[in-house]
Amino acid sequence: MRTHSYLAHKNIAAITCLGAMTIIFMFAATTLAADEPSDPTARLEPKPSSMKKKYPESLPTDVSDVYHEKIVADPYRWLEDTESEATSKWIAAQNELTRSYLDAIPERPGFAKRLTELWNFERFGLPVRRGDHYFFTHNDGLQNQSVLYKADSPTAPRQVLIDPNKLTADGTVALSSWEPTKDGKLVGYSLADGGSDWRTWKVRNVETGEDLKDEIRWVKFSEISWLPDSSGFFYGRYAEPLPGEELSGTNYFQQLFFHKLGDPQSADTLVYKRDDEKEWGFTPLVTDDGRFLVITNWRSTEPVSQVFVKNLAKADAVVEPLLTGFDADYEFVASDGDELFFVTDSDAPRRRLIAVNVNSPAVKREVIATTGDVLQSASLLGNRWFTTYLKDARGLAKIHNFDGSVMREIELPGLGSVGGFGGLRDTTETFFSFTNYVTPPSIYRMDLSNDKTTVWQTPKVAINVDQYLTEQIFFTSRDGTKVPMMITRRRDSKLDGTNRTLLYGYGGFNISLTPTYSPAVAAWLDAGGIYAVPSLRGGGEYGRDWHEAGMVAKKQNVFDDFIAAAEELIRLRYTTSQRLAIRGGSNGGLLVGAVMTQRPELFGACLPAVGVMDMLRFHKFTIGWAWVSEFGSSDDQSQFETILRYSPLHNLKPGTCYPATLITTADRDDRVVPGHSFKFAAAIQAAQSCDHPTLIRVETRAGHGAGTPVSKSIDEYADLWSFLMTSLK
Repeated sequence: MRTHSYLAHKNIAAITCLGAMTIIFMFAATTLAADEPSDPTARLEPKPSSMKKKYPESLPTDVSDVYHEKIVADPYRWLEDTESEATSKWIAAQNELTRSYLDAIPERPGFAKRLTELWNFERFGLPVRRGDHYFFTHNDGLQNQSVLYKADSPTAPRQVLIDPNKLTADGTVALSSWEPTKDGKLVGYSLADGGSDWRTWKVRNVETGEDLKDEIRWVKFSEISWLPDSSGFFYGRYAEPLPGEELSGTNYFQQLFFHKLGDPQSADTLVYKRDDEKEWGFTPLVTDDGRFLVITNWRSTEPVSQVFVKNLAKADAVVEPLLTGFDADYEFVASDGDELFFVTDSDAPRRRLIAVNVNSPAVKREVIATTGDVLQSASLLGNRWFTTYLKDARGLAKIHNFDGSVMREIELPGLGSVGGFGGLRDTTETFFSFTNYVTPPSIYRMDLSNDKTTVWQTPKVAINVDQYLTEQIFFTSRDGTKVPMMITRRRDSKLDGTNRTLLYGYGGFNISLTPTYSPAVAAWLDAGGIYAVPSLRGGGEYGRDWHEAGMVAKKQNVFDDFIAAAEELIRLRYTTSQRLAIRGGSNGGLLVGAVMTQRPELFGACLPAVGVMDMLRFHKFTIGWAWVSEFGSSDDQSQFETILRYSPLHNLKPGTCYPATLITTADRDDRVVPGHSFKFAAAIQAAQSCDHPTLIRVETRAGHGAGTPVSKSIDEYADLWSFLMTSLK
């Protein structure tokens, strides 16, 4: 089971859709109480806008579309052309204004210094054992990209295998994922350039540290899977895009190939394609014993899939259907002879483990039954199953006998997130990680001969984590649904309504937000701030039903949950509207854009990041078509009316006082193209009626978030939190 790659089938929504952005917040080490208002419940009165005079000119044009006999204006359509000279000049002018505003904030240098201090701690990835080597990533703290190492044992000195920091001076080429061969003599690895979703795969000799001549290009939303004899690997790719459309053209007709080591990519063998299904994609996995190629077939971000199989033991074997109909999600996890095992939500909204015999696929034998908790993952190590679950967004881990019966629960250090338990079936050890909002990610080694657990690596951070606590509360949303929220704060904080508070949300694509440590959150807490994360509908915290309650026609439930979370924080006197900031990225950027247009008076500051702001046209760019199953489409009349009611771009009202807003995006984001944020920024600047700033920050040589260099992250968050310092008065 692969646990180290950036992508995995179980997160296919996260790789083709918007993906929950890394939640990293920070604040200065100065006290937050220094500038409290005399009346903490008072909201500042808006002043007539003088900022508007400073905004760069965004000339509206006479462009409109007709949707089902309704005319909808799109005056900033020209900003969708992100490569045009006019757009380039607009970006430069906006960045100049934003820089002048942020650089004038006195607290910014302190933020940058504190961020650098807090980011400077060792970070390790989960080790993977193959052959005589252990492979893992490590970052010394301030390296722009983590380095892949090899070692002869868990305690042996590590040796550099792949250092992406040496590939570019600015650190914008990232090691996206890696996959060693079964014997550990080769490693396939992919590089992401400047934040793009496109990946280039290479192969490195582990002993010599040199690359082979193999190079695979135009791979997106696919990993590789090696044959056990290391002679080659399977992968999915798209056709080479037309010149100028690399970052904006739509991605259709993914095909599955086999690459024989030593051959040029042009000689690769086509394994499977579907010319009649342009939206289908394929995830290949070879069973540990090398008998079968298991192909998971996805068609959108909707968590349903089909499974095809090819018998690799037969030279003339063809790809055969195994599980069809897109009736449920099937995540392949292991094999035993002719039986293939899948974690699925088929007849189990909170998921279960089943076995399917390749000779009689109509029969689904239940191995681990569904429970009240959500089954996240399963690994077959020896003849035992290792599973992880979510219980109210908190992690659990268990060991089961081969027949599925529970042996015991694995003791964890506390309440938080657990992951790992990977390895080939014949492994004698496994590793897992644990973290929460106040505990840095630690990695544990388990000896499978006696199940003894020891700490392998635990980072040392420059903060006393014992000073903080995380509590979980439940609040009631607009329709009466109970929604959980985790709130982290200093133990000595007073609930008197004076605390600056960050409310982070996502709510979509079956993605669960679980407790995760970051230096940014730690600094925010150390300064006396409060950090809150609700488990909004649309996520996966309670399985399929919870997800579906925030999809398509029910998307407003997500926004209602977020608004109710904000109101609950105010009701319980954690904060006030003026001291409440909201943040979300990607689908969470849509969330922030929607609630700030629906309830602008509720928030003191808004930070929408790489958001989907034009809900009428999102499906016309790159992989946006895959989100239609989540959002619906303006092409459908009934869905158009629903989408139009919350689309952030189309619900900005001239003459409204919007909260202080800093929009963030990147010039090479080819998942949520930056035109969304450009158009929203132009429109809100035109609509703003008061002196609250509405700015946009456009990062260069960066994308949707994954692989962003540490140096760029430090700069960005210094900007964001200094903006909040001056906005949350």
